[in-house]
Amino acid sequence: MYRSHNCGELNASNINTEVTLAGWVQKSRDKGFMNWVDLRDRYGITQLIFDESRTDKTVFELAKTLGREFVIQVKGTVIEREAKNKNIPTGEIEILVSELTILNSALTPPFTIEDETDGGEDIRMKYRYLDIRRNPVKNSLLFRHKVAMEVRKYLSDLDFCEVETPYLIKSTPEGARDFVVPSRMNEGQFYALPQSPQTFKQLLMVGGMDKYFQIVKCFRDEDLRADRQPEFTQIDCEMAFVEQEDILNVFEGLTRHLLKEIKGIEVDKFPRITYDYAMKTYGNDKPDIRFGMKFGELNEFAQHKEFPVFNAAELVVGIAVPGAGNYTRKEIDGLIDWVKRPQVGASGMVYVKCNEDGTFKSSVDKFYDNDDLANWAKATEANPGDMIFVLSGPANKTRAQLSALRMELATRLGLRNPAEFAPLWVVDFPLLELDEESGRYHAMHHPFTSPKPEDMALLETEPGKVRANAYDMVLNGNEIGGGSIRIHDKATQQLMFKYLGFTEEEAKTQFGFLMDAFQFGAPPHGGLAFGLDRLVAILGGQETIRDFIAFPKNNSGRDVMIDAPAAIDDAQLKELHIKIDTI
Repeated sequence: MYRSHNCGELNASNINTEVTLAGWVQKSRDKGFMNWVDLRDRYGITQLIFDESRTDKTVFELAKTLGREFVIQVKGTVIEREAKNKNIPTGEIEILVSELTILNSALTPPFTIEDETDGGEDIRMKYRYLDIRRNPVKNSLLFRHKVAMEVRKYLSDLDFCEVETPYLIKSTPEGARDFVVPSRMNEGQFYALPQSPQTFKQLLMVGGMDKYFQIVKCFRDEDLRADRQPEFTQIDCEMAFVEQEDILNVFEGLTRHLLKEIKGIEVDKFPRITYDYAMKTYGNDKPDIRFGMKFGELNEFAQHKEFPVFNAAELVVGIAVPGAGNYTRKEIDGLIDWVKRPQVGASGMVYVKCNEDGTFKSSVDKFYDNDDLANWAKATEANPGDMIFVLSGPANKTRAQLSALRMELATRLGLRNPAEFAPLWVVDFPLLELDEESGRYHAMHHPFTSPKPEDMALLETEPGKVRANAYDMVLNGNEIGGGSIRIHDKATQQLMFKYLGFTEEEAKTQFGFLMDAFQFGAPPHGGLAFGLDRLVAILGGQETIRDFIAFPKNNSGRDVMIDAPAAIDDAQLKELHIKIDTI
């Protein structure tokens, strides 16, 4: 038996108990005649004491050889600690060691295994197995486990069945790029890793499984950001014989359950807003509603007033920043420089200070009088002491720029409290998006999303105005889940493929198996998928997802710990029928 107890459970009630512990040496303090060692495992830290007068000489001398991260086993007696440590559960006791076994020695780690480490991100990712020993990372992984268990509990109690779907599937042209896997047995042919189990979960509904879920790995070969990984995990769900309202209710319930069980927070309201309202009011389809700063459109009050910049703009729009009326000119100029950065792309910014006496001071006083600016304040819901910032230009581009500014200001003003949770649904998305480069429509969600029945007639004449039976759940400015009611009959699915530019032959080649299945009695069905990595990070109060993934990739999609991706040898390539041309 390597251990009778773990290093986090012993306390004063265990005094005079003989115990066996095992773990890693956190640190040691050698006072010559007495040596203390902090022993760490996943559960906590217990202090060991080696006393020259009470410890066997051989054991005492062996203890002096211990280095950081040595793996050891000790046997001894729990005794009361003289200098108690109230900061840890085991701080009232220590172990008077009688036997010591070094299970494995260790090199000095490249960074300290402590909560506040001296290791940078690159070195910690290279030695991720050491980083996991630190409490912040370890606790993040345990937190992820807790969330996943609560998800399984909630869905299982509602009669959802967890079903595994294949990882080696067929590549499709929709969505992001696939990761492809060559088939040795089928020369010149390839599998793809799934971007989601979409068609399989629909086939499970055809198969009568009724309520399906899966916590599943998905893969997308797309450009990476700090909060994006080439492999990620979804809580993937599908239900038969449901309408949109049924799905929203079930997954509102799941979110309420997680917030209550994980965070101890009760959430009553899940506001529902349309996609059009979200874009017009917040500039994006995943608004953070923990704070205000709603958009106020100013065309009516700002144009035709001899200011050429606004007169030439498709949209003039502003936000009122609470309490920012005392910003200095230097601070304002800094924000103007911020919106001019290439990442935002604005050409400039107008500002209006709302004075406490009801007057206004702006950067465009030459063109607008106090009454004009009062209308701006009304449109943006500005109060005395606020500052109004205004952007103008092409509508979609300007909304995106002002949305970026809104989030930046909220961060600077401390309005994005990670301990506050504000979920909402965004509904009535457009079914199709026009790619301006190709002039071709593509599905905003995916080609299996059903149109709103009342909009079907518009597919022929105004496809851009057709709304989808689709919905996203947003939490604190992040899309954490999305889904739709699916098409469940062959004729409508064929029509959808037609409007997406598929020929009949292409549709049959890519998705013939699904349309064939629809002919054998497919029920009405729909579903939703949560991004588990993102959901866990938000519940954990973090912006990035890496610390909640055991072995993440870096921004280049590389695993620097195992050095992947990597080249494979010529023999493997030949066996897979792959030729690499060299120049």
